[in-house]
Amino acid sequence: MNLLNKSHFDFLGLPARFHLDERQLHETFRRVQAAVHPDRFASSGGAEHRMAMQLATRANEAFSILRDPGQRAAYLCELNGCPVQAETNTAMSSQFLIQQMQWREALQDARETADREALHGLEQTLSDHRADLLAEMTRALDELHDYPSACDAVRRWMFVDKFGREVAVAREALAAA
Repeated sequence: MNLLNKSHFDFLGLPARFHLDERQLHETFRRVQAAVHPDRFASSGGAEHRMAMQLATRANEAFSILRDPGQRAAYLCELNGCPVQAETNTAMSSQFLIQQMQWREALQDARETADREALHGLEQTLSDHRADLLAEMTRALDELHDYPSACDAVRRWMFVDKFGREVAVAREALAAA
């Protein structure tokens, strides 16, 4: 099989699973990156140098996706025939929608009152929620191979991740004030 057509997991020589040893991921990436780095092929013919550039780009792409839990989970879902389709499938449980509204209200209140403690509490809540989602995605992907449930968890992860960035921006704005 052509290296460029392998899955990100196969390309980096890692098991196709959600739970990855981050140290192993980094070490494997560095090893692959060193082997295919275009500088190693600078004196080679044009075709070899171009192939090295393609492989290096592929290694960077694979690493970028596999190191991010949300992207890794979405990638696994897609590999197993269940694309997340976050742009078009925004269905969420009513419980999660209510939780989103409560978090947004808490963020707005913290901004309006310049309440650093409330922002810190919201960041902790989101951190706890991320931990729960990581466990849920690990179970759905690695143990149950329940890709529709994993897709739902990935969509929730994406919201929590984006909202967490909004909370961080609000915290930084208060710190600068």
